[in-house]
Amino acid sequence: MSLPRRPVVAVVGGGIAGLAAAWELVGAPGGEAPGPEVHVLEADDRIGGKLRATEFAGRTVDLAADAFLARRPEATGLCDELGLTGSLVPVGASGASLWARGRLRSMPAGLNLGIPTRWWPLFRSGILSPAESLRVARDLLPFRPGANGEAGDRSVGDIVGSRLGRPVVERLADPLIGGINAGGVDDLSAAATFPVLIAAAHQPGSLMRRLRIPPRAPAPERAASGAPTPLFWSLAGSTASLAVELGRALVGRGVTVHTGAPVESVRRSGAGRDAPGWELDLGGDDGPRSLVVDGLVLALPARGAAVLLAGVAPGSAGMLSTIDCASVAVVTLAFPLGAIRSPLRGTGFLVPRSGNIGGRSALVTGATYLGRKWPHLARPGDELIRVSAGRFGDNRPAAMDDGELVGAVIGELSQVFDIGDAPSETLVTRWVDAFPQYRVGHLIRVGRIEQELAGLGGVAVAGASYRGVGIPACIGSGRAAARRVLEELGGVTPPSNGSTSGPDPAG
Repeated sequence: MSLPRRPVVAVVGGGIAGLAAAWELVGAPGGEAPGPEVHVLEADDRIGGKLRATEFAGRTVDLAADAFLARRPEATGLCDELGLTGSLVPVGASGASLWARGRLRSMPAGLNLGIPTRWWPLFRSGILSPAESLRVARDLLPFRPGANGEAGDRSVGDIVGSRLGRPVVERLADPLIGGINAGGVDDLSAAATFPVLIAAAHQPGSLMRRLRIPPRAPAPERAASGAPTPLFWSLAGSTASLAVELGRALVGRGVTVHTGAPVESVRRSGAGRDAPGWELDLGGDDGPRSLVVDGLVLALPARGAAVLLAGVAPGSAGMLSTIDCASVAVVTLAFPLGAIRSPLRGTGFLVPRSGNIGGRSALVTGATYLGRKWPHLARPGDELIRVSAGRFGDNRPAAMDDGELVGAVIGELSQVFDIGDAPSETLVTRWVDAFPQYRVGHLIRVGRIEQELAGLGGVAVAGASYRGVGIPACIGSGRAAARRVLEELGGVTPPSNGSTSGPDPAG
């Protein structure tokens, strides 16, 4: 009697969603059937996607996401599975500022993703004028939704503007919620980006009161001491090291990770729906190759997934191709100690889309004081500041070369702070089409995509294009996609040509 053949699954995309999918595939509970043979196919020469770090000014700094939310369990749970819990590093400072009405102002207490939940701290912050603050106070009066309170998805800006006024939308909701997505809240789906807001808007009473966040219980490991759980975690070294450690663990579990292996096309390996299996045409330095698999997780940006699905799921491909993306640039600066003569309070600041710096529409969208946010990055001889520029609808950074962008960023920082000396080191990182835009109705579109793919057998999508752009959301997306593929492969039969050969694992 021959042993049952192990199903073969390809994960296309080696970002954190794809790596999490592979981890779920090889970590699934065992049974009589053997676990799948898993191949991760990454077009770049490295895994990690937007989790990336580099050496800068004598230390390792993240070039994109530098933290993950503590209140979501996906990232911390994965760290626990990888044995990295002891390497978690909490944020070293609290609070942030907002560029509003011509200067930096401290964010008021009681914000929930940029939406005020308490009136007095908002009034005292000076972010709104007294008249604008009184407009917000109307929310505290008895209120019951009327004709505009119908069920269904709406934009964040629509909900917040109708209840709290446009100044709250422009100066608080947009820089925080819009900043997370590099977009504008007048277009962003509340259901996809802030579902609690939808629920609160559909109920009578004060929106601010309904959005108040209950006190967070301490994490179990800190319950004895009573110390609160931080809002964000990183890892000692860098947040990007999560992808590196996960990649090592995957190899240790028998996963083959191929870099420099772009997937150029996907098609059925047999004739018709009843012939399961998929054949992938691969590019790379060694010329075209193919890989035949039973299951497939596409952990790619929406447009990349659309190209591969065009021939097998045209409806999904069409919907994926309509998901727009924003590009951003990150400028990391090392200033000599004392060069910034203004006090740096909290972890950084944000700039609203409507903000003006130096009499012009602001290019900078926000800045992080890296050595203050993460004490392990602090050095006695300098101050690290990471600045973001660009968002959906603002393509000015793309039109500048690196030198022009650095000059423009320093020029705006000089309007915000008293800066005496130029930075000693600079680094520009560009993230092209890195932030998908969740427009109103986004989750309906995603549901339809997933429904069509479920009919193909053994195909799922994952990543930031679907149900969240943060690290925990992408991890959860990857693992959920892997579970769907495993469920559909319960009765897998071999591909028509029986091939399981793939690219050179040395790639």
